[in-house]
Amino acid sequence: MQVTVVDHPLISHKLTVLRDKETDSPTFRNLVAELVTLLAYEATRDIAVEPHDIETPLTAMTGVRLSKPRPIVVPILRAGLGMLDGMSRLLPLAEVGFLGLKRDEETLQAITYANRLPDDLSGRQCFVLDPMLATGGTLIASIDYLFDRGARDVTAICLLAAPEGLKAVRAALGHRGDVKIVTAAVDDHLNERGYIVPGLGDAGDRLYGLV
Repeated sequence: MQVTVVDHPLISHKLTVLRDKETDSPTFRNLVAELVTLLAYEATRDIAVEPHDIETPLTAMTGVRLSKPRPIVVPILRAGLGMLDGMSRLLPLAEVGFLGLKRDEETLQAITYANRLPDDLSGRQCFVLDPMLATGGTLIASIDYLFDRGARDVTAICLLAAPEGLKAVRAALGHRGDVKIVTAAVDDHLNERGYIVPGLGDAGDRLYGLV
C-alpha cells in the first residue's frame, strides 16, 4: 500500500482553515472542494491514458486521452459527497458511483446501507472519496466492496488520516490489490471515540449540519 501526504503550502493553508471550529459550513464546503481538487491532481498522477491523434491549427500530432474503460469516482455517503465537486473539476469524464456506509459509534464498525455501482469493475481505476480515515473500518469495507466486483487499482483520497487507520488498511488490504492513499495530513492519534486528533471534527456535520 502506498501512502502519499501532499505537502504544499496552499493545501496546508486550506486545511488549517478547515480545522478551525469557527469556520462556517458554506466556507467549509468551498474549501473542501478546493482542497480535493489539489489532492486529486496528485492522486491521478498514474491515471491510465492512451495515444490519440489530433490536428492542431498548425500540424498533426499524437497526444493522449484517458483510456477506456473510464475511471470511476466513488464518494462514500454522506460526507464523501462534499468532495465530489472538487474531484469532478479535475476529472469530468469519470463515471460516478455511490456507496453508503456509516460507522456504528459503539462498535466503530462500518455498516453498508446503499450502493450504486457497476456489477463488474474489472480493469477500472477507482477513486474513493472519504474525508476522514480514522479507524479505517469504512475505507476497508469500501475497498473490499470494490475488489469483490473486480477492481484491482483503488486510490482513496482523504482530507485527513490517522496512523491507526493507515495501519488497519494496510493490514486488511495490502495483499488484495493496488491500494493508494492520498491525504493532506496524517494526524497524531485517535481519541477514545475514534475521532482523529487534532482533526477537524465530524466532516459530515460540518459540511451539511446536524441531522
